[in-house]
Amino acid sequence: MERGDLFAEQCPSRQVLKHVTSRWGVLVLVALAGGTYRFSDLRRKVAGVSEKMLAQTLQGLECDGFVKRVSYPVVPPHVEYSLTSLGLEVSGKVEALADWIELNLFEILEAQAKHSQNSP
Repeated sequence: MERGDLFAEQCPSRQVLKHVTSRWGVLVLVALAGGTYRFSDLRRKVAGVSEKMLAQTLQGLECDGFVKRVSYPVVPPHVEYSLTSLGLEVSGKVEALADWIELNLFEILEAQAKHSQNSP
């Protein structure tokens, strides 16, 4: 089994890393770990994301095989998003990072405050 090399400039793994670890990528993956969402519901869940950014994020994650998009032939259009098995696996990884950040947020904020006091 071959692996990618994130340190190689031209390795396609860098694009996948960008999709997974972008601010919106992490939040979408963590949100979808909770189940299937329609676009508008997912946009409400991921507060602050624009419609355009959510669409781009979902397209990137779908292209990488992490997100499954199901479109139902009804009027108005009904589209649902969920994680694939690969998506469930990667969402667990980024969810662990997100949990760690939330658990250590106050210590991180203290470090930021100290740093800003010592910066010119």
